[in-house]
Amino acid sequence: MNHHHDPIVTTAQGAVRGLRQVGSTAFLNIPYAAAPTGAARFRPPRPHAAWQGVRDATAHGPNAPQFERRLGGLDMTPYFGAGWSRGEDYLTVNVWTPEAPGGELPVMVFVHGGGFAAGSTRSPMYDGSAFGRDGVVLVTLNYRLGISGFLDVPGAPANRGLLDVVAALRWVRENIAAFGGDPSNVTLFGQSAGATLVGGILATPDTSGLFHRAIVQSGNGLGAFTPEQGARVTRAAADALGIEPRLAAFAEIPDERLVDVSSTLAGLDLRTGTHRDPLIGLSPFGLVLETQPAEAVAAGLSADVDLLIGANSEEGNLYLAPMGRYSTSTDADVHAAARASHSRPAELVEAYRAARPEASSGALRSAIMGDALFGAGSRALAAAHAAHPASATYAYEFTWRSQALNGELGATHTMELPFVFDLVGLPQLHGPNALLGPGKPPADLAARVHETWIRFATTGDPGWAAYEHERRTTMRIDAEWSETDDPHSEERRAWS
Repeated sequence: MNHHHDPIVTTAQGAVRGLRQVGSTAFLNIPYAAAPTGAARFRPPRPHAAWQGVRDATAHGPNAPQFERRLGGLDMTPYFGAGWSRGEDYLTVNVWTPEAPGGELPVMVFVHGGGFAAGSTRSPMYDGSAFGRDGVVLVTLNYRLGISGFLDVPGAPANRGLLDVVAALRWVRENIAAFGGDPSNVTLFGQSAGATLVGGILATPDTSGLFHRAIVQSGNGLGAFTPEQGARVTRAAADALGIEPRLAAFAEIPDERLVDVSSTLAGLDLRTGTHRDPLIGLSPFGLVLETQPAEAVAAGLSADVDLLIGANSEEGNLYLAPMGRYSTSTDADVHAAARASHSRPAELVEAYRAARPEASSGALRSAIMGDALFGAGSRALAAAHAAHPASATYAYEFTWRSQALNGELGATHTMELPFVFDLVGLPQLHGPNALLGPGKPPADLAARVHETWIRFATTGDPGWAAYEHERRTTMRIDAEWSETDDPHSEERRAWS
């Protein structure tokens, strides 16, 4: 293979050779922290050793240990990837740059979702070529997942997956100028679990200056488990493994067993005397914090970071439609969803019925689940951030409906991602059981969403009015875009 045209960049740890593509250059599988092996899986990330010579950065590397995620009849491989690609050195970044990068380009750092237990930079939906093509240095990163990343183990630091993201941000600050990026203009963005991690980092005191803007796509600023809830998951994992719940015992268990056990932990009852399960049983892994991120941001953390935050209009459909549970939903299911997520379930159902008089039981159940998982926590984070005038807050709602699964998938969780990455042409996203469904999305929607995200990262302004306490302006993103004030006021009041 002829490599002499491929660009070489020298990082603090050593030189890397990238892959020149049409319009952009990719540098894949660059370590930002040492391999998390043995007991190090349960310790803070450490610097990676330097290497001699030029490291090949033209192919994807390993990812975090994980079990394969399936969602009923919907093909989610573009999102989750093809499962676990084994290898120890997986705390890595991928970097895309313009073909001929000048200096001082905006930098965007993306954190993937997958329920804190799956996903990786290998997923087709996170190809950053369009960002490089359009003048951005894009970084995607792997972080520890499941038991290694998020189980709250006595003797180990909590939220190690979050610590990995912070370590990647430190790598960016140290190295991104060599790729043409401006370390003083970094936008941290993420989706789902990745968006909740971004919210958690907004609420982490010692990250100041590592990033300057943030985008939270379908995250949850009220999504953290309490330490009591975290301890319950740890006890269940230790019991399943037949060990004591402490670091030294977990450190002995190979990754295969940790992955096998993590896949059996869903469905634990995490409700306590004072708290509901913020992830309503969907994942036993998440942030474990004394204070919810929205509360920490309300107290003034990250008051200097511009925030773009939003969710999709039918988030909950993903957890019902692929399993055939949307159209079969009953009134009892609506009430069960409300009980799982709210202390006054009857009032909640009443508020949703009033706000959506035409809605079916499936639509009401989905709306309550979607707000429990993403909507209410996003609104709380937006309000907390908007209370501090040193920076701006912007809100969006993605409402374009996919006709997948006989029209039942709609504007569900993850639907905005191919538009943000300008990848709606990916063949595996199209078809009756694929994310974008059998039809074609509006011709220019992806270009416009993608351009808007870049505009926010570049200037701090996505192109519409800010979200404020008195005027909660939200941009509804569909074939036509429309600014609306407080689109879900009844639901918002029901949750506060």
